[in-house]
Amino acid sequence: MDNGAISHRRRLTRQERLQQLLDVAWRLTREEGTDALTLPRLAEQAKITKPVVYDHFGTRAGLLLALYRDFDARQTAIIDGAIEASEPTLAGRASVIASSYVDCVLAQGREMPGVISALTSSPELEQVKREYEAVFLEKCRAALEPFAEGSITPAALRAMLGAAAALSNAALAEEVTIDEAKAELYEIIVAMVGRSGRNHSRANA
Repeated sequence: MDNGAISHRRRLTRQERLQQLLDVAWRLTREEGTDALTLPRLAEQAKITKPVVYDHFGTRAGLLLALYRDFDARQTAIIDGAIEASEPTLAGRASVIASSYVDCVLAQGREMPGVISALTSSPELEQVKREYEAVFLEKCRAALEPFAEGSITPAALRAMLGAAAALSNAALAEEVTIDEAKAELYEIIVAMVGRSGRNHSRANA
């Protein structure tokens, strides 16, 4: 018996099974849309029993939340690595934040907007989404504030996030080019940092 056959039959660890289910769920969402994403359908597509899927996610809401966390984990790893490798200047940090955000959205394709839309249908899941966003915004604030004359306000960071999402989705829909989306987001980030200096001056006038 060859090693390939033995490897093929090796029992997956719980983490490996979870990742397999997430991969299948992303594919199902991409091919059939978020509405088709149910736990029985996922079990069918993954060719495993329904109890295994329910054991991992519990409910459809749990599956959607797991997909969001999966996306956030990959987005965080990409942006953290880009910031760490970037030049310690405003231009360097703004450039990698803009490019990494757009690239993450494009890499996930049309699946992620559907997941986010489904998440917002539940106040509990919407709260989780906002908590993850807050972590991302704090990461941006920490990376950019050393180049500001004053504090970058939560309102400014939220405005930046809204612009980032809108531009990324426009690039996904091919309403603008990827380079245009990244360039515009870069300018928005730099302008946001610049405004923090003017706001600081007015506050101390």
